Amino acid sequence: MNNTQHNWQIIRFDGEEPQSLDDEIATEFPLTVILNGDEFATMVCSPTDLEELTIGFLASEGIIRSYNEINSISVDEGKGFAYIDITKNIDAIPQDQTKRFIGSCCGKSRQFYFKSDVRTAKTVYSRLSVTVEQCYTLMNQLQSESEQFIRTGGVHNAALAAPDDMFAIRMDIGRHNALDKIYGHILKQRIPVKNKLIVFSGRISSEVLLKISKIGAGILVSKSAPTDLALQLATDLGITVIGFVRADKMNVYTHPQRIKEAI
Repeated sequence: MNNTQHNWQIIRFDGEEPQSLDDEIATEFPLTVILNGDEFATMVCSPTDLEELTIGFLASEGIIRSYNEINSISVDEGKGFAYIDITKNIDAIPQDQTKRFIGSCCGKSRQFYFKSDVRTAKTVYSRLSVTVEQCYTLMNQLQSESEQFIRTGGVHNAALAAPDDMFAIRMDIGRHNALDKIYGHILKQRIPVKNKLIVFSGRISSEVLLKISKIGAGILVSKSAPTDLALQLATDLGITVIGFVRADKMNVYTHPQRIKEAI
């Protein structure tokens, strides 16, 4: 066991027969971002890859656009603070974007995201293509390497991949956090994304789709379902959405030209 999970004593029923045992429960961790000396936001997350989460979160919200805009960053996991100093003057950030609480769920808990999306969402012109079999293989790899989900059932996973390889997997109790960790990894390592795709375990909401747009990936492969608004956005922003990738079945919802068998 590590700091991403804790034991909790439960009573488990098999039919009507009770059994007392220890179960592994995913950890919720509050991380407060101190931006240029001022409290900016508190995120509820899994306590892993916190520097990448902070970078990806700020990029996703339009506060920074590249890793070069960061003067310094440090994380005090013991106290639950991430300290980041950026080149931009904090006074240039609208006041209604400061001192926020971002829960581990998605959607309206991040009440401000529509404001920043206007500035940061972008149309994707990727020429990357994949085969159906590559989609199945990548999803199987994500599932097989998702140890925390197997142990707790309480986290989401996201991966940066090429059609025939997976480069980085990040997990979190919040699906948007998992994507922000991938985004932070991309920015910190200066990884080009024009030939990359995102493999994802969670539901494809409009917020998730907009994060894919900000990352710049042209293909999103997910185990779960999309929403109608997410698909409308994907259509407009040039993103191929592939959902319900399970066993040997999957649905292609938008821009099928990136699926080789569909050409």
